[in-house]
Amino acid sequence: MTEDSHEEATHENVPSRQRKRFPGISSRAYEHPADRSALVALRKLTGFDTVFKAMSALLPERSLRLLFLSDSVRVSDAQFAHLHAMLRDACYILDLEKVPVMYVAQDPKPNAMCIGLDEPIIVVTTGLVELLDEEEMRAVVGHEVGHALSGHSVYRTILLFLTNLALKVAWIPLGNVAIMAIVTALREWFRKSELSADRAGLLVGQDLRASMRGLMKIAGGNHLHEMNVDAFLEQAAEYEAGGDLRDSVLKILNVLPRTHPFTTVRAAELKKWAESRDYQRVMDGHYPRRDEDKDTSVTDSFRDSAAHYADTVRNSKDPLMKLVGDLAGGAGDLGGKLRDKFTGGGGSGGSGNGNGGNGSRPSDEGSGGEGRDQGPGKS
Repeated sequence: MTEDSHEEATHENVPSRQRKRFPGISSRAYEHPADRSALVALRKLTGFDTVFKAMSALLPERSLRLLFLSDSVRVSDAQFAHLHAMLRDACYILDLEKVPVMYVAQDPKPNAMCIGLDEPIIVVTTGLVELLDEEEMRAVVGHEVGHALSGHSVYRTILLFLTNLALKVAWIPLGNVAIMAIVTALREWFRKSELSADRAGLLVGQDLRASMRGLMKIAGGNHLHEMNVDAFLEQAAEYEAGGDLRDSVLKILNVLPRTHPFTTVRAAELKKWAESRDYQRVMDGHYPRRDEDKDTSVTDSFRDSAAHYADTVRNSKDPLMKLVGDLAGGAGDLGGKLRDKFTGGGGSGGSGNGNGGNGSRPSDEGSGGEGRDQGPGKS
């Protein structure tokens, strides 16, 4: 099949507007720096290599594939043809040579995932298909294809298995502790990988408002006439900046058991990337290529990740992150700062007589935090 005929086949039953294609694009083009650093940290976790090798050999992947084949609807030209066209289109845009198998599973909860050890499988629920319009769904399919291109499906499958295993061995104290340490590290990476896949979804759909609407629907349902994207993004700013150190600690506790970032935060992170020079360079055709991956420097990846975290701490409005930045900058009186942060008091000398505190209302900027367990992100 020629490239022209391939493009014609891939774009049947999709909007006529032209979207850019990214031949040979590497996942490095859209990977969030926190995704890369979390994966490096995960691989360094004691015992992870052993568990990974064991899981790769023992996971019942054939059983998983048979389960979806027997109890879900396989997407094809004959079934959910519009989804099949979107899938082929997404693979064409991101230049993924082999189109993953895709299933629609009966489940009212909006959800999608990309799993599989040898080859990725994409699964979307009926709740998601019914909730999103065509352009919103295109971003979701691109999100899942991004996971496939990044090779995320292997680790996500292991997390799925270990989470179920942890429930079964919860009565064995030491066994559960060992498993939960790896599960916690996997979840941390999982959340960061969602930010990368959201970017891939934007590269496929090339419609930021559609991506925003999809995330907003995951949070509030199919009531667009009652919702507003800008107001939704203001929630993310308020979430990051509001409260004192007690709220910062609660945010951490809230996110630990989750596999997905909060939807408001995902929307804010995606908007920030869409407005960045990095995104514009990709859209202009200047992006890292897959054939260059072997020559990439691990040191450079570490440096990029470190720079990202430093920038996050420096610009964050979260009280805990601001305190970390102050301490890193050599600010004194740790005891006074901690007391004021936890009590909401002001003053830099620990007297507690200052005004202002950390409960000010947020500006229209800001992003941070994580954790929603459903929707286009749950892949």
